[in-house]
Amino acid sequence: MELNSRVPSGPLAEKWNNHKFTNKLVNPANRRKYRVIVVGTGLAGASASATLAEQGYEVQTFCIQDSPRRAHSIAAQGGINAAKNYQNDGDSVHRLFYDTIKGGDFRAREANVYRLAEVSNEIIDQCVAQGVPFAREYGGTLANRSFGGAQVSRTFYARGQTGQQLLLGAYSALSRQIHAGKVTMYNRREMMDLVLIEGRARGITVRDIMTGEIESYYADVVILATGGYGNAYYLSTNAMASNVTAAWRAHKRGAGFANPSFVQIHPTCIPVHGDYQSKLTLMSESLRNDGRVWVPLKAGDSRQASEIPEEERDYYLENKYPSFGNLVPRDVASRNAKEQCDAGKGVGNTGLAVYLDFAEAIKRDGEETILKKYGNLFQMYEKITDSNPVKEPMLIYPAVHYTMGGLWVDYDLMTTIPGLFAIGECNFSDHGANRLGASALMQGLADGYFIIATSVAHYLGTHSLEKVVGTEVPFKDSKREVEDRIDKLLKNSFDGPAGKLTVDQIHKELGHLLWDYCGMSRNKENLEKALEELPDLVNKFWDYVYIPGSGKDLNQSLERAGRVADFLEFAEIMIRDALSREESCGCHLREESQTEENEAKRDDENFTHVSVWEHTPPGEFPKMHKEDLVFEFVKPSQRSYK
Repeated sequence: MELNSRVPSGPLAEKWNNHKFTNKLVNPANRRKYRVIVVGTGLAGASASATLAEQGYEVQTFCIQDSPRRAHSIAAQGGINAAKNYQNDGDSVHRLFYDTIKGGDFRAREANVYRLAEVSNEIIDQCVAQGVPFAREYGGTLANRSFGGAQVSRTFYARGQTGQQLLLGAYSALSRQIHAGKVTMYNRREMMDLVLIEGRARGITVRDIMTGEIESYYADVVILATGGYGNAYYLSTNAMASNVTAAWRAHKRGAGFANPSFVQIHPTCIPVHGDYQSKLTLMSESLRNDGRVWVPLKAGDSRQASEIPEEERDYYLENKYPSFGNLVPRDVASRNAKEQCDAGKGVGNTGLAVYLDFAEAIKRDGEETILKKYGNLFQMYEKITDSNPVKEPMLIYPAVHYTMGGLWVDYDLMTTIPGLFAIGECNFSDHGANRLGASALMQGLADGYFIIATSVAHYLGTHSLEKVVGTEVPFKDSKREVEDRIDKLLKNSFDGPAGKLTVDQIHKELGHLLWDYCGMSRNKENLEKALEELPDLVNKFWDYVYIPGSGKDLNQSLERAGRVADFLEFAEIMIRDALSREESCGCHLREESQTEENEAKRDDENFTHVSVWEHTPPGEFPKMHKEDLVFEFVKPSQRSYK
């Protein structure tokens, strides 16, 4: 496997412009001759589809939902970063670049991160032009608020519905192209395989979720925009349908998978309440602008929050990190919340929660002002917990949220398979070991609106592609392999063994295994134990899981089973990746690598690299490759938010 990042030479601030100029182009008359497949309709997928169709390419777009508007990007709440410096508080493209590199614990590629910061300002202009209703100041200018890991206000927002509003903007651009006949939209299709011809991505095999039909589609370029793999943990803030399947099938066809153990733990989630839950709910990081995080000063204090006087409260983030206070990055806030609960100072019925308290902000600014900022988030919290945050503090606890790992891509966002691109959360490229809040929406729209079209044009302009029609042998072979896999999943549905299990039972077991051994805190012994236990869980899945129904119609149990089967396979490289990285970085506390103050301790001498995993035949261990990270413009340092 060759890892050539193709990072342009020259000064950091000039790389992207020089790259765009030197890249090959496809003239407007020729673009209509090329077909592009886009899988996924979140911010990255919808914006990429709209942009490529606007330029004249023939685009086929696929999503598993009944409408592109239901993509998981809709769930993002807090905001989107950009270096506009409207507050004149010292922000700049370089500062956004530096905050992102530092927030990712110096485990991201410099050139990609700088380009992300550079493009951020164009995103805001694009979205305003589309009519996205960003919050505004009294005079009409766009409002900003602070987010974790930054000392400036650079986060643009639409109350607590930023993801929804941005997705509606991208969806409107996509709908325009669908109406113009430039985009053919395929809803309720799940990608089951990637088709290669002569080593290049030339199509996909999908299952029509409604009919069970297995279908083939061909193209000159395939773009994956299918999100992250956080649902491997079962409980996460992701939508129930979020999965790793498309990326994993591409990996099994030869695409390198980078940093699979890098998973973001979000500090402000509604805590787990019982075994009946199927997912967790995120409370936006923006709440930490006005909410104060605290626990009782003494361990085991079971009094209600209102009964604990001020002098008996521990505002631990403000005390420990005076420079950033409650706005430390997500990994730092998450680790400290776990530390307080492990010390017996957790609150709530389970003891696995801390308080997020708005009493002081309401007293200072008034209830009306706070509700204008966070009203819908307060309503959501009250509806789920039957507790009013205006009258009593929220209970929050860390949970799996975003995944920084993903398919390895070069500077052009192309994977190790020629012609296969990965954008948005599906790739690994921009966030290192920890994503700063409000940067996911920024990356998705940067990739889709401003980067991928340049990359696709360069690929098509430098390669002569044979014509395909979708009936070639590789397409037929792929369909047969998909059908065989479905038959294997259904084999226990007919006269199978006794003691059958549901898909969710196995998924829960996998989630517990990953959270306990490969979650916020990790060590060599537990990771090795996870690798020992995983094969038994895999065998239990294939031997005892019962799936009702058939593969010839709508069958949600079958859909979940296929995704869990992929999670079980993917879990091996996630655990092996965590085991091989004998350092703490980002949210990934390796217990053997801590500072005296229990902060994450990096090992720059041995681990300043991206770990890229290559799929190997059954019976062989996955093979790891390394892309060395070279820092020319920033000097890695021990992170401090004090």
